[in-house]
Amino acid sequence: MKKSPVFPRMENFDQLAEFRKQAKPKIAIRHQAEAEPYGGVKQHIMVCCGTGCTASGAKFLVEAFERELERFGLDKSVDLVITGCHGFCEMGPLVIVYPQDIFYVRVQPEDAAEIVEKTIRGGGQPVDRLLYRGHEGAEPTVRYRDIDFYAKQNRLTLRNCGHINPENIEEYIAEDGYAALAKALKEHDTISLLAEVKESGLRGRGGGGFPTGVKWELCRRADGDKKYVVCNADEGDPGAFMDRSILEGDPHRVLEGMCIGAYVIGADEGYIYVRAEYPLAVHRLRVAIEQATQMGLLGDNILGSGWNFHLKIKEGAGAFVCGEETALLHSIEGERGMPTARPPFPAISGLWKKPTNNNNVETWANIPAIILQGGKWFAQFGTEKSKGTKVFALTGKLRHTGLAEIPMGMTMREIIFDIGGGILNGKKFKAVQIGGPSGGCLPTSMIDRPVDYDSLIEAGAMMGSGGLVVVDEDTCMVDLARFFLTFTRSESCGKCTPCREGTTRMLEILENITQGKGKRGDIELLEELARNIKASALCGLGQTCPNPILSTLQYFRHEYEAHIYDRTCPAKQCTDLLNYWIDPEKCIGCGACKKVCPVEAIEGEKKLPHVIDTAKCIKCGSCIDVCRKAKAVTKR
Repeated sequence: MKKSPVFPRMENFDQLAEFRKQAKPKIAIRHQAEAEPYGGVKQHIMVCCGTGCTASGAKFLVEAFERELERFGLDKSVDLVITGCHGFCEMGPLVIVYPQDIFYVRVQPEDAAEIVEKTIRGGGQPVDRLLYRGHEGAEPTVRYRDIDFYAKQNRLTLRNCGHINPENIEEYIAEDGYAALAKALKEHDTISLLAEVKESGLRGRGGGGFPTGVKWELCRRADGDKKYVVCNADEGDPGAFMDRSILEGDPHRVLEGMCIGAYVIGADEGYIYVRAEYPLAVHRLRVAIEQATQMGLLGDNILGSGWNFHLKIKEGAGAFVCGEETALLHSIEGERGMPTARPPFPAISGLWKKPTNNNNVETWANIPAIILQGGKWFAQFGTEKSKGTKVFALTGKLRHTGLAEIPMGMTMREIIFDIGGGILNGKKFKAVQIGGPSGGCLPTSMIDRPVDYDSLIEAGAMMGSGGLVVVDEDTCMVDLARFFLTFTRSESCGKCTPCREGTTRMLEILENITQGKGKRGDIELLEELARNIKASALCGLGQTCPNPILSTLQYFRHEYEAHIYDRTCPAKQCTDLLNYWIDPEKCIGCGACKKVCPVEAIEGEKKLPHVIDTAKCIKCGSCIDVCRKAKAVTKR
């Protein structure tokens, strides 16, 4: 790929405006097919190089396109652009060709030659086999906007992800990047800026949902000769990758939001706390900070305003508890990441005992649009008490997994079936775990509930940072609760007794229940422990870790009772409560199961029904896997 260019320093607002004016035509072709070629560039090939697509070979795909374009002498007239995550992760690597606006899925390096030959050199002919098809036999979809996965999304925060090169500040500026910062420094006093954030109704996207404007005001009013702003990018929920994708795909949006927040609060220094397990996000943040500093958009005397703001990156070691703000601040200070009691809140006494404002990645990323478009504009999206949009990581038993940004108030049904494409393999929807390991499981009866802060809390769940795990009819809800508690138990810092000891005892009970050792009174003991931990744990991790247990007990109590009293697992997933059995009426005596059994637990003559010796059977499931035609082996 081409080396990053050297950018000029912007000494004032007019220079930035002129730079943007010159940069806009270079990306116009991605917005309208009739855009005039700029500098001889007639077409753009956009290759998703987020973590998901990179893991599927996007790096080699980029190299293949480079070779093909060079082979035909097109490397100067066709722009090959790397982008961040486009969201449709299951279908990666993804490629978009402009101005034809052709969307290709699951593109491999060997496909590059055909795309260049047909689409680039052949007058925009699509390669049909690489187009998206909703199901077998369906007509191909050429434009990504027409795919159900994207059609119902409202991409405000993710507006640039997948459409600009995150390692080139010029492309961000061309998309009105840093215009909000310039507007803030040039036209607004800090009181009116704070008023815009308040009017927007933006609430923290990290899980708590605290009003952002109120949080800023507390820090702004706090006494202190030094103040800090912090970005919490310590995304630790299993299956969550919202913050990572924003940082990889549009890092300058987060930097700009932090600049504006620091200006309002009165801070001149900030930290981005990002987990070291996100190497691509860290790399692109470093590039973004370097380029923004080079252009005078970070550092000293920003845009000639006389205001200074410096940003540093702190890489976290991966402790889930460091997502809690006091633990995070201790980690930045070089101390062990453990939470402390509040008050005082960080807004009063935070980093190095100075007033500190801490917001997560998505919250900061919303700020530029709010300042540029106005708080009233942002407030038109969402519901009365939950304004704007929310980014969710869709995982689990969905046909379309990935990243989706939806307006607050959309129903769970629309998210799962319209955007997510429904349940895999024609199975029935059973529940959705929303809010990560500290969230709650909502059943089928809640599928038409709107997704907003207050509605989810009322149902026994929470928004959390935006993890959404869908499970089907084959999922054991007791085992699911055990899985999430295993995670939070291992991530407990151990500082407070309720979390340290309580999670251990609850996990022991759940393990006994799933192993067929449950006893009368276990359910009541689980409920008592959960309530006590919620009421007495020191930090948010401990206070919310019982949520999966309480919600599954609320909606799936009958499964707990079946495990304890009937010694059965209704979902047929808990191995210790199952036996494998061969139906003599279905068995054709082919011997396939007998051949794969690792412990020789299956007996029977050829062409005669076989039998499983349950005393020998280790319940590995190999017999079921090979008996696909007759379907004679079952679990009961």
